[in-house]
Amino acid sequence: MMFLSWLTPSHFVMLGLLFGFAIAHSGLAALRPWAEKSIGPRPYRILFAGVSLPLAVVLIIYFFNHRYDGLQLWQVQDLPGVQTIVWVLSAISFVFLYPATFNLLEIAAIQKPQVHLYETGIIRITRHPQMVGQVIWCIAHTLWLGTTFTLVTSVGLVLHHLFGVWHGDRRLKSRYGEAFEGVKSRTSIVPFLAILQGRQTLKWQEFLRPAYLGVASFILLLWWSHPLLIQATASVNW
Repeated sequence: MMFLSWLTPSHFVMLGLLFGFAIAHSGLAALRPWAEKSIGPRPYRILFAGVSLPLAVVLIIYFFNHRYDGLQLWQVQDLPGVQTIVWVLSAISFVFLYPATFNLLEIAAIQKPQVHLYETGIIRITRHPQMVGQVIWCIAHTLWLGTTFTLVTSVGLVLHHLFGVWHGDRRLKSRYGEAFEGVKSRTSIVPFLAILQGRQTLKWQEFLRPAYLGVASFILLLWWSHPLLIQATASVNW
């Protein structure tokens, strides 16, 4: 079994953490209609965030602390241009991961949280921007780190978001019926596909919003604080 000596327990721990997060996140999303009727939209949002955010923090810390575990499949960090490619892909991924179609006041439960049927901004590019952003993020970080642990993490994250595509469409179909079918016919999961097929038109002026400036500021802040974040997570003995 020497050839499997690289398969550290951290691989399985990460898969377990991802599975637990997926159950909690998607499970609570599925319960949203019932929960909002039972306890109200704001308490539900607080419950959702109170469960999802701590689990996400645990995932981030564990990933940073074990990112070089396992077998080194490739090493390209010293190749010219690779770091730039990784940073550019990472920046693009956050544009998709945190699109400005979401109302931050609703996310924080300051305003009454609602389910929206969007068809503007980044939704014109892809109906599931968070899935696209996660795939781009995984490609960038797997390219940079090149370890089996990172590959396992990326596969788990992508599978969860692919399930989220099906789950999200199913919930919107249940809530909006034919109205969602209309949006679905004019949008695509694959980025730019609906535009290339003539089913959608990209309107750049929809991206000229303060919320997108916030996303850009967040990307710059993350770039600046990335070394500090790695140092902070290293102090947690997980």
